Amino acid sequence: MRDITVFSGTAHPELAEEICSHLGTKLHPVKVDRFANDALEVQLQANCRERDVFLIQPLVPPTQENLVELLLMIDAARGASAARTTVVLPHYAYARSDKKDAPRISIGGRLVADLMVAAGANRVLAMTLHSPQVHGFFSVPVDHLHALRELAAHFRRYDLSNTVVVSPDLGNAKEAAHFARLLGTGVAMGAKQRFPDDRVVISSVIGEVAGKDVIILDDEIAKGSTVVELLGRLREQGVNSVRLACTHGLFAGGAIERLSAFPEVMEIVCTNTVPPPKPSDKLTVLSIAPALAEAMRRIHDGESVSALFGTS
Repeated sequence: MRDITVFSGTAHPELAEEICSHLGTKLHPVKVDRFANDALEVQLQANCRERDVFLIQPLVPPTQENLVELLLMIDAARGASAARTTVVLPHYAYARSDKKDAPRISIGGRLVADLMVAAGANRVLAMTLHSPQVHGFFSVPVDHLHALRELAAHFRRYDLSNTVVVSPDLGNAKEAAHFARLLGTGVAMGAKQRFPDDRVVISSVIGEVAGKDVIILDDEIAKGSTVVELLGRLREQGVNSVRLACTHGLFAGGAIERLSAFPEVMEIVCTNTVPPPKPSDKLTVLSIAPALAEAMRRIHDGESVSALFGTS
């Protein structure tokens, strides 16, 4: 990894340190200053000339601050004559803004992708984007990873003979079906409807869940309203137990406490794509640093990244 140079923004330096530990390379510092008018200035503290530069920065709260910091890092790498700049996005917050579902509404997922490319990004490495079309918002190559293997390895420790994987909605059904295949279980899904006031209603659960041990799989859990609504339907169906699994554990506004309060919820499992919340008895955080490090190594060496999932 002699010609690789890795930097991290301030969003999640612990993850960047762990990735570099797996790569066997140094994480180089970034100096971030703020002018008197509140504008940010970024300086990369290592040589980038003709180097393969990787910039690690999940877009997490404060999302706008971290986004501008990332754009300035990309611009600094281009100005420093980097041979190639790859943005490593463990979490892309604007992926949820992926369609025009109301009049005169912005599509932030596409706009922010354009901003990164305009700043000088040559490639993007992302983890579990909210929907497949977000991949196409970028006009540069995108390597899209998922954490289903890491999550499946964790749940295989349990007796899954009476287990079914449940997706909260039809949009996540393909991933839930893939996850169920990895675990050798059945699959079910919720019939979800979201209203303009951000209210979520799940009218029914499609599939056999009565008397089952359920694993709810979603790409991210933010406020937890969808999961809470789904838990209500599952309770009506008489499920035996529930475990929650997601890639991005944002857990805003006391979501961990709210979800942990349900007696049927045995465990909440997420990865460290975002800084983990404070520890909880029911919370398990898995590391995706090895997967990201291997993908970065393959990108640097010109090897296939999709081959990582060839046997999944």
